[in-house]
Amino acid sequence: MMPAKTNKILIAGVFIFCRFIALAQTDVGTTSHWYNRANYNPASIIRPGYVYIFSNVRRQWVGVDGAPTVYNLQVSGFSENHNSALGISVIKDDIGVTTALNPSLQFAHRAKLKDNLNLSLGLSFGVYSRRINAAAYEADIVNDPAVDYSGEKYISPDANFGLEVQDKHFIVGLSATHLFAIWKPDDQFLITNHHYAYAYYKNSDSEMFNITAGVNVINRKNLTVFEGTAIIRFKRPSGLQKGPTELFDLGLTVRSVNQFTAITGINISRNLRIGYTYDFGFGSSFSNNCTHEFILEYRLPIRYIADNGYPWYN
Repeated sequence: MMPAKTNKILIAGVFIFCRFIALAQTDVGTTSHWYNRANYNPASIIRPGYVYIFSNVRRQWVGVDGAPTVYNLQVSGFSENHNSALGISVIKDDIGVTTALNPSLQFAHRAKLKDNLNLSLGLSFGVYSRRINAAAYEADIVNDPAVDYSGEKYISPDANFGLEVQDKHFIVGLSATHLFAIWKPDDQFLITNHHYAYAYYKNSDSEMFNITAGVNVINRKNLTVFEGTAIIRFKRPSGLQKGPTELFDLGLTVRSVNQFTAITGINISRNLRIGYTYDFGFGSSFSNNCTHEFILEYRLPIRYIADNGYPWYN
């Protein structure tokens, strides 16, 4: 049975999640979130044993003027004494003549439900700003009075909330992003509230490979996207003392919006990994335009986990 205090926290978390009404517009989306969910769920920064650094760059619809480019940097560390994690996140999103910046501080606390089963609750607070770079306008008529060259800027406090349940082989999570957007009008500057729900299976017991497979549901008002992913990471045995060495991974994501993503990565060392994803879709005017995402992960060890080192699938 769950402790009464933990039960109340879990019920409150689910209630908060279900209460939010999603608005229109899009959230920053990346295809590498299966490795790092902290963009939309701060509860996921619980990673015992090391400081985790994650960075990715996403170039969408290459060849299309003004297509989105996302820059993302996240750093988090776990405190054994407090059973909590702290992190920082900075996301920059360029779309056309607009630039969005979303820095935040993240906090997560882990409660042990029973052996190998933990509940993590997470919050992030920061600011969200979006500005129009009026100098980047390319009007057909120079100094066209119909074009506003003054430039505009929107800035607002920002917060995300999430919970995550983890055991040895399963992770289940719920989260809601951009909570302050719930009470704001929907306009061109506003990033809006989204809901996320996911569950996946992970297994690193084999000396030859790790596997992960899961589903994710993303909702905003009138749009719901389903996606499923399967990833296999190949390893080679390195002896009883060191444990298996992770080498490289291959994976595939399928989305309900007629989009597929190929996933791959190479472990440069036990604690350094680079990755790459490639999107391809069907039935879209952008189907012939490539979307690339480049990933860099680094772990700064604090303590060693004797059984199999540090499994990346946390």
